[in-house]
Amino acid sequence: MTRIDTKPSGATSAVTVRGLVKHYGETRALDGVDLDVREGTVMGVLGPNGAGKTTLVRILSTLLAPDAGRATVVGYDVVRQPRQLRRVIGLTGQYASVDEKLPGWENLYLIGRLLDLSRKDARGRADELLERFSLTEAGKRPAGTYSGGMRRRLDLAASMIGRPAVLFLDEPTTGLDPRTRNEVWDEVKAMVGDGVTVLLTTQYMEEAEQLASELTVVDRGKVIANGGIEELKAKVGGRTLRIRPADPIHLRPLARALDGLGITGLAATVVDTERGSVLVPVLSDEQLTAVVAAVTARGITLSSLTTELPSLDEVFLSLTGHRASAPQDTVPTDTREEVAV
Repeated sequence: MTRIDTKPSGATSAVTVRGLVKHYGETRALDGVDLDVREGTVMGVLGPNGAGKTTLVRILSTLLAPDAGRATVVGYDVVRQPRQLRRVIGLTGQYASVDEKLPGWENLYLIGRLLDLSRKDARGRADELLERFSLTEAGKRPAGTYSGGMRRRLDLAASMIGRPAVLFLDEPTTGLDPRTRNEVWDEVKAMVGDGVTVLLTTQYMEEAEQLASELTVVDRGKVIANGGIEELKAKVGGRTLRIRPADPIHLRPLARALDGLGITGLAATVVDTERGSVLVPVLSDEQLTAVVAAVTARGITLSSLTTELPSLDEVFLSLTGHRASAPQDTVPTDTREEVAV
């Protein structure tokens, strides 16, 4: 078997999806999904439970056949060229999939051999990744003795054995403590720095902001929004003007004055005593200008005046009508359809 390390010429993006459809009985898990992921970037795919995120990843990683539509990854068709495609991708699912009876090093060595690395190269790659993921000392211990965070790091290392061009991360930090989650984020950033393209599904808004350069929001199998993080925040609207007087004694008088301006559509102000500022929700440039003019006219000395866009969690809620919740796509357990190899 010949190892394929290069992508075919003519690939314009790392991942291209057009009209992807997948049914589970009467349930339409994917309903005409379009998606483009630029090379060397992180695409965050957000959505509530059952939105179709995991189904999308399973199709793109050749574990599931679509009912309609077409998808290519680094130029390979996910249905027609699954064997070639599997040699240029990596996958880390919601749960660690390493063999818990084998030591960490042997897990990585075995995967290297399955990818047709020579014994020497597989040994070297296993050593290299154990060191990179801070697992060298634990490399000889059975993976079943690892903590959850260590197993997750080993799982990520396993997905990198073949030096993939595209890495699919499906809820990669589910159940991890904050410190370990930060470690995983650091590794993902390092991978992208090495030129890897990442498609990340997550419901952790902080994770999306930390890692993703672009976002696609899916709900009920459809793409309902996409773009950069700041772009999506701007689409939702609702900026907040944060006004911080130099002297905190002016906080409440300033808030009362702004509430009494009578500007059409201007929401009530909020006094943030902890940060010594007045928050004014503004929906338009006209409102923003009027508020700034009113503050200036009163001659109050300010230490800062900034505008803040909605949080990503607020964007998610506005677009989907749901708050981000515990991750997990609902996929029938009796699904056995796979791509023929």
